[in-house]
Parts: sequence; structure tokens; C-alpha cells
Amino acid sequence: MANLRREFTNLPNLVTMGRVVLIPFVLLFIDNFSPLRSFIASLLYLGAAAGDALDGYLARSRGEVSMLGKFLDPLADKLIVTAVLVYLVWLGRAPPWVVVVIIGRDLAINGLRSIASAQGLVIAASDSGKIKTALQLVAIMMLLIYFRYPVLGTSITPIDYGRAGLKVLYISMGVSLFSGAQYMRHFLSAALRQPRAQS
Repeated sequence: MANLRREFTNLPNLVTMGRVVLIPFVLLFIDNFSPLRSFIASLLYLGAAAGDALDGYLARSRGEVSMLGKFLDPLADKLIVTAVLVYLVWLGRAPPWVVVVIIGRDLAINGLRSIASAQGLVIAASDSGKIKTALQLVAIMMLLIYFRYPVLGTSITPIDYGRAGLKVLYISMGVSLFSGAQYMRHFLSAALRQPRAQS
């Protein structure tokens, strides 16, 4: 219990928990009728997403990598993305079927990761998975901004962030399915090799 209490109060895990605390504030500021509130929501979401890199850096640099942190960090990632996407569906900014596909893929891959870990299989994260995460971040940011804004310092026609975000979300869904298929292939390949390696 003393070790668990120490892990709960170390700086990287406090940053991770702070990211989770930001979720209701992001949802609170999303507003289909207020460009300002929606922009604030996007900044809060960016802060929560940036915390992902910060808590990992702090854990490594301070030598405070912990089992609790390994559990909390991916949980915070999934909570932030899932909560915001579901809320965007409710507001009519994102198609329900796209969000179902994205969340369903993540649940399936998390299940496979749990099985792989229990079997002692190590499957490295793929480049397509990292691209998926980056595209998802951009798509959600745009869908949060939502309204039309001019490009700073130019006379270009204002960007419709809602439409642009939707297009990026579709692309991220495609990359998400591709990376999920890659992970499945690596998992099956590693699982089939394991008995021969042990015999």
C-alpha cells in the first residue's frame, strides 16, 4: 500500500491524472453556437494531449516509471479520445458509425494487447499506429474548433474547421483500421511462432 501511495503521488502520475481531470472541462466548453467556447475547448484538449508526452518524459527522466503509470497512461488516452468523440457525435459534429469503428478498433487491439502480454509476447507499436494517433489528434482539434476562421496573416478564404476535421477523421479511421490489421497480423505471427520456439 505504501508503494501504491507513493506511485499515486509521483509527478508523472499526477500529470496523467490531471489530463483525466481536464476531460469534463473540454466537454463543458464545446458549444455549437459559440466560436470562443469551442476554441477554448480545443486548447484544453491540446493541453490534455500534450500531457501525454510530458508524463512519459517525466517518468523516464526522473526514474519514476511505475506499474500504476503504465496502467493510467493508456487509460487516460482512451478516456480523453472516447469522451470527446462521443460528445461530438451528440452535437452532430461527427458521424456515429465512424466513432463506433474507431472505438471498436481500439477496444479490440487493447484486448489483443492484454492477451499478448499474458502470453509473454512483445509486439512493438507500428508506424501506422503512431500516424493514426497523430491524425486523430488533428481531426479532433479541428472538430472542436469547428467554426470558420481565416488563415492568420493571409487573405485566403476562411477554413471551415468542421468540414476539414471530418475529412481528417475519415482518413484517421482508415489508417486506424490498417494499423489494427497490421497489429493482428503481428500478433498471429508471434503466437504461431511461440510453440516452435518453446519446443
